[in-house]
Amino acid sequence: MRHTEFWDRLDHALGRASSRTWAELFVIGELGSRTAVEALDAGVAPKQVWQAVWRTLELPDRER
Repeated sequence: MRHTEFWDRLDHALGRASSRTWAELFVIGELGSRTAVEALDAGVAPKQVWQAVWRTLELPDRER
């Protein structure tokens, strides 16, 4: 997964207006108590970040 696909999926899940703010502010324990943006900036693979986001948001399987 590329960064662009990660952001497209998050935009779809939360809406474009909210997704960036959520990714900058919401801390996910599974990502080492970092936000999605912090994890991506630290080099965590977008697929791994998306999996943590998917679980946190309890999204349907089809969005996995």
